Amino acid sequence: MMKLLITIVQDQDVSALLETLIEHGYRATKLASTGGFLRMGNTTLLIGVEEEELDAVLALIKRTCKKREQLDSMPILSFGRASIDSHLDKVVVGGATIFSVDVERFEKI
Repeated sequence: MMKLLITIVQDQDVSALLETLIEHGYRATKLASTGGFLRMGNTTLLIGVEEEELDAVLALIKRTCKKREQLDSMPILSFGRASIDSHLDKVVVGGATIFSVDVERFEKI
């Protein structure tokens, strides 16, 4: 059975991931999207693979899309105080969010 991987990655990782997928003979459809967390740009890739290739593709994604620490530049608004706390927290970003969906039918026209 074929699987559709709905793969959400940070914009920083997209080029390397697409290059890696192409090198290994996989295709992807790229959709621009925006993440809710930190409101940073990300990209959604639609990747169709046969079920027996699923683990190999997931390994490529895991190897390419690394997590990293980044400063959260969103200021914290404190209630009851007139000032904005400019404290910057480190947050972990990157990696990938992947949804695997069974595909009943696939046609390439």
